[in-house]
Amino acid sequence: MSTPTVASRLQRRFVVMSSDDALAAALRAALPEDWQMVQTNDVGELGGFQEILQYRFILLDLDAGEAFDPLETIREVRMQMMLNVAILCFGGDGAMRDEARLARADRFFERAEIVERMLQFCDQYGW
Repeated sequence: MSTPTVASRLQRRFVVMSSDDALAAALRAALPEDWQMVQTNDVGELGGFQEILQYRFILLDLDAGEAFDPLETIREVRMQMMLNVAILCFGGDGAMRDEARLARADRFFERAEIVERMLQFCDQYGW
């Protein structure tokens, strides 16, 4: 397990969990200066507790389909790793959002508004 440094903790970065490459490209194109975006379909690829804690927030696609299980991802972050990184969901129907809410996801947005919301959260988490 690597030890976070002050420099690594100050990096402005977030995770996008989605298999929608067009959406990821739109997010990347709108990315504010000095921010980094990591796209993955497996939270395990991000590393362990200390590595994931360094991300400012996670954008989670509730319409992931076969790529990954969004509910299992929320459970892994919240219950197994016991992390309080903001999990901001987009897409999904009412039933899926209710299940994600019960799994302790934080906020829910429509797919069409996630690029604008990403910019707002980058501003909010820009410390």
